[in-house]
Amino acid sequence: MPNPHAVQPSPGTGTAPPELSTVWLRTFLDVARHGSFTVAARELGWTQSAVSRQIAALEAALGGAPLFDRLPRGVRPTAQGRALLPHAEEVMSRLHVMARELTALRDAAGGLLRVGAFATADAGLVPRAIAAFRSRHPGVTLTREEGLTPALLSRLAEGELDLAVVSATGGDLPSLPGPGEAYELHHLLDETLYVALPAGHALAGEPELRLRRLADEDWISGSARIEGSLLDPALRHGFRPRVAHVVAEWTAKQGYVAAGLGVALVPALAAEGVRQDIVLVPVRDEGMPPRAVYAATARGRAPAPAVRPFLAALRGAARGLGPLPA
Repeated sequence: MPNPHAVQPSPGTGTAPPELSTVWLRTFLDVARHGSFTVAARELGWTQSAVSRQIAALEAALGGAPLFDRLPRGVRPTAQGRALLPHAEEVMSRLHVMARELTALRDAAGGLLRVGAFATADAGLVPRAIAAFRSRHPGVTLTREEGLTPALLSRLAEGELDLAVVSATGGDLPSLPGPGEAYELHHLLDETLYVALPAGHALAGEPELRLRRLADEDWISGSARIEGSLLDPALRHGFRPRVAHVVAEWTAKQGYVAAGLGVALVPALAAEGVRQDIVLVPVRDEGMPPRAVYAATARGRAPAPAVRPFLAALRGAARGLGPLPA
């Protein structure tokens, strides 16, 4: 028989709610439903005396008033029992709902998953992963936001995201304040960087380009801040790119390049659907590795149950992209 270890309420103003065992409430509801201690005991698999003890404990916790009138045949709720009945039903109903929700979370069949990603990952990698994930876990509510890698990692560390798809050009990710790293990285893929040039540009026919040859160009970038952006490696090559236009959306960047207003770096994830009046030339520099793409999860926190299957969907989507342009 379950031992509820109920704690009796302390005497005082009487405003504090009593501390009740859910075993007591379940027993009370079974007795009320069947109008019989004997039938309730049979349904619960207990003895009749065990059921009587549970009801007595509940009556004591609620001030000692009887909850059932004993009749010649069975029992009937007293006024106190009738008052308790809807509250007991609501408590047990809420507990059933809680159990279902927790089970759904455990099985990644429900709950919330908050995902962040940088812009080019949204061009193909993340949508493919979301589609695969939703086909297997349709009950999970997935929210997605877009941002630059430093901001995404900061939101991940602050508990505002469950997973972030981030990138590192040259192998460096920003460090966040606090002891140790606030995130764990799961490598997804490496991608080549291209420079987008107007079709008539003097360098458009080159098989590859080094960043230093582009030091005097105007640049189209998603941010006026060089640090942490695709243009960050240029700082290690001895020049600070001159950002002429800040344009966040990739299709719009292509329009600016085609109009001759500057050049732009384009990662391979965004290189599939370029327009015909611009040219993509691979960027090749010794000591400059391809851009690495990671899924980042928070370190030291229990992940949302849906994180693991979404990470698997991301890895599957990365494999499904096939060889990236080189």
